[in-house]
Amino acid sequence: MIGIRREDKNEWERRTPIVPRDAKELIEKEGIEIVVQPSPIRAFTEDEYREAGAKIDENLSGCQVIFGVKEMPLSFFEEGKTYVFFSHTIKGQKHNMPMLKKMMELGCNLIDYEKMTDESGRRVVFFGRFAGIAGMTDTLHALGQRLKVEGIETVFLEVQQAYHYHDVQHLKDEMRRIAKHIETKGFPDELVPLVIGIAGYGNVSRGAQEVLDLLPVIEISAKELLELDQKSVEKNKIYKVVFKEVDTVEPKSPNYQFELQDYFQHPEKYRSKFKMYLPHLTVLVNAIYWDSRCPRLVTKADIKELYAEGQPKLRVIGDISCDIEGGIECTIKATDPGNPVFVYDVDTGQAIDGYEGKGPVIMAVDNLPCELPRDSSTEFSRALRPFVPEIAKADYSVEFDKAEFSPTVKRAVILWHGELTPDYKYLQKFVDELG
Repeated sequence: MIGIRREDKNEWERRTPIVPRDAKELIEKEGIEIVVQPSPIRAFTEDEYREAGAKIDENLSGCQVIFGVKEMPLSFFEEGKTYVFFSHTIKGQKHNMPMLKKMMELGCNLIDYEKMTDESGRRVVFFGRFAGIAGMTDTLHALGQRLKVEGIETVFLEVQQAYHYHDVQHLKDEMRRIAKHIETKGFPDELVPLVIGIAGYGNVSRGAQEVLDLLPVIEISAKELLELDQKSVEKNKIYKVVFKEVDTVEPKSPNYQFELQDYFQHPEKYRSKFKMYLPHLTVLVNAIYWDSRCPRLVTKADIKELYAEGQPKLRVIGDISCDIEGGIECTIKATDPGNPVFVYDVDTGQAIDGYEGKGPVIMAVDNLPCELPRDSSTEFSRALRPFVPEIAKADYSVEFDKAEFSPTVKRAVILWHGELTPDYKYLQKFVDELG
């Protein structure tokens, strides 16, 4: 018997890891009993789950394995049970170490979707595409609002936050309509060339580009961006740049050349060179994976210098990755769809909610896929469904090395009987820091 926990991180979190259609298949074809916690905000109703054959019950204590999406409160965990969710612990995230410690004390098993990967290390279960779709949409919305504050009215004022659209199809239809306006009217001269840069090229970036490419776009390279202001540019086009690692970092030592695998293995040997692109961007969308070993893409000092002589070209940073003071150092807090942006004040280093102030607007919603809950849950559930039977039917009494999981699932087991598994022993130091 497995449980599906309701999400309660905030009022916007309406996703579910297993949608009714897939629940029906798991019940009928795999003989798995499913208990669903009721939720007043979940994008799928209790009636939809009942029709699929699931039981609705507040109490999940009879379930040995419980699936969720986001972090779970400390009071929810029970001794010896298995929990499957995005734990956001693999970077040693300080705010989630008490949760990990609690699970260890209770002898729990933890399987993290983020580490369910194939042989090449590519994630197989993810919301990244929808983070990108919603993130780009919310960033364009923010651009329209920021420009309005400056007295510049553009068609981006017609872009709403992603949660206002019925679904992805509705969102795309509206973007196509906006595209026609851009093609016909173009942008005000003071915005030309309008340049949107995207850092990263994975699932999140592809989702962001899926939206941006519905608009009239000319893609240029990072090198071409540096020369763009001197060339004849079009006022009814958006210039798009997708930055890769070779564009953004360089070896600290002049004796070395950039090598991608070397950077992946030894990011501490590299420094950021992204600062040179900032004066040429209207919008920056951050879609990179970052951890503390890596150089920052944009530092607070970079932004302070950029704004030293007044309003630069850069208006908005859409930080989809949303690592607090991470790759984008001026992302000093996370936001939510109800209050999606702040201005990073370059003089005080403080966050000012809204669109007005001396500094870039930062869009830092940390659970963007929740803005498209039915579409994102459906795609996620479809990818997760093949792995649910082995997780539901596993023998959790054996030692970890004898657990009969597929390699994809086994790679995602962070805790087994409350102990960190071999690949995650490095997390012990972060837990120990709690005292």
